[in-house]
Amino acid sequence: MGRKRSLGLSNIFGTLGLKNRNRGTSETQDKSADALSYVGEAVYDALKFKHAFFHHQQWNVTFGKVVGKLQHTPRDAWTREDGDVKSGHDDWFPEKIGEIIGRTEVWCDVLSLAPPDGLFLEEINKALRKLSQRSIDEGEVIVVRMMFGNLPAMPVNCDNVIKKLTYGIPNDDSTNLRLWVGAWRKGLSWNHAKIIAVDGQYLHTGGHNLWDPHYLKHDPVHDLSIEMEGGVAYDGHRYANAQWEFIAKKQHTVVGWVTDKIPDNLPVVADTRVTVSEFPKGVARIYPDNFDIDLVHRPWVDEAVPVITIGRYGAMNWKARPADDAILAMIDSARKSIRMALQDLGPVCLPSTKIPLPGLVWPKKYMNALAQAIWSRDVQVEIVLSHPNSMPGGLGPAEANYGNGWTCVDVAAYIIKSIRKTFPGAADLQLRKKVEENLRVCFIKQKIGRAYSSGMQMGMHAKHFIIDDKCAYIGSQNLYVCDLAEWGVVVDNEKETKKMMEEYWNPMWKASYMGDDCPVQEVMDGLNIERDPEAKKKHNMWHKQKKDDEETWL
Repeated sequence: MGRKRSLGLSNIFGTLGLKNRNRGTSETQDKSADALSYVGEAVYDALKFKHAFFHHQQWNVTFGKVVGKLQHTPRDAWTREDGDVKSGHDDWFPEKIGEIIGRTEVWCDVLSLAPPDGLFLEEINKALRKLSQRSIDEGEVIVVRMMFGNLPAMPVNCDNVIKKLTYGIPNDDSTNLRLWVGAWRKGLSWNHAKIIAVDGQYLHTGGHNLWDPHYLKHDPVHDLSIEMEGGVAYDGHRYANAQWEFIAKKQHTVVGWVTDKIPDNLPVVADTRVTVSEFPKGVARIYPDNFDIDLVHRPWVDEAVPVITIGRYGAMNWKARPADDAILAMIDSARKSIRMALQDLGPVCLPSTKIPLPGLVWPKKYMNALAQAIWSRDVQVEIVLSHPNSMPGGLGPAEANYGNGWTCVDVAAYIIKSIRKTFPGAADLQLRKKVEENLRVCFIKQKIGRAYSSGMQMGMHAKHFIIDDKCAYIGSQNLYVCDLAEWGVVVDNEKETKKMMEEYWNPMWKASYMGDDCPVQEVMDGLNIERDPEAKKKHNMWHKQKKDDEETWL
């Protein structure tokens, strides 16, 4: 395998665009964009004008081959007829994760919300031991970078994570494996992307975290990921670069230096917190290098199709959110149908209420876009959601809570109410007809029904939507408001999209849509309910002002 193996220290500020970048660029051209469908072109147009500066960092037009079938768990959801999953029901999934990491010859990037546990940890440790031995046998350095989110109340103990990951690997210069584990937070933003990119050739991405109790035990949550090969893998590496540079940049400040002296596992009240640990200690540098495409050789991949990679860095990266605009463009491009498998659309609420947490609102741009599609273009919209407060594996609400508390009626009513606000002349009979003919919303179900034998209703964690059965997104980004770092792929090929539908959407929809989760009359009655705290506050202020005016006049 021909490749350059120079691993000199990179400019830690380069990819963030803090030096030597022309932020005034108004448009970029991508030579791979010629093969896009009208959906892909809509996404490309939204990105090349508004987010040209972030081309090749947060988005790109490229090619990739979909490998095998879509990876959804629980895998037997649409065929199993009894209420209890068998022991080891989805152990194949962490084994697949380990197998992909174990292919690494030069460079591997792993990004997830939190470090692996249980069988995921065992399989990744097994893969790293394999890489260590390969690095010794070949006499070449193998780089592995793992990036996680530093949640405020659950900081990542990077030293402890490395200790577990490298169990059985010598912690000295007898190995050529170089491993870094990092985590960051800025305000209420942190990494939420789920990426495994290997040697610029292999890619795994989607909604799956690396958590044993959520996926491998009883009452598992539903999730979806995709495996690809080809140039699309480069983009996963390049997306990771800026997060590593952010850690290096922040630790070079006085506050960063002080925070670095605090044990990783202790919570810190600072707005920004970054942590990083290296392996082997005293051998590896404190910070990893940047991935560079010259480090690896990309072989030609047959059966590759157009792919647009779309990401965002949340509060880490100014106000730009390329993926948000890309998703909006996809919805706006729909001519016939929009199909969505999502955790939720409504904001995260206080437990057991429909009161959004402070500062959280409904995603108005997406809801208005869905409303426009239904009303103005007669688009068919189908949405599958998580049951509110679904908790897999016997976990508690603080550990796992899939579903923000909203019902299918709440979601449908918000969309139809958005039509009424945008088109105030719309009559109730016309709105009712749209609910009956164009909008279908339901909770995730299996062949056995909506609940496991324990009584726990099923949860959904996938982030997947399909436009006109031609183009599909799979990634980490929820559509409810949550300003995290996200990444996913838009597979812009009708043949591959319909293949995905046969494997995942069609059997899921057949099992899930019974027509009873979203009664038309309840949706119409729900148009009079104000679900947004900001709008409710304005409504109450208007009524108070009106009352004061009346009392003054009297």
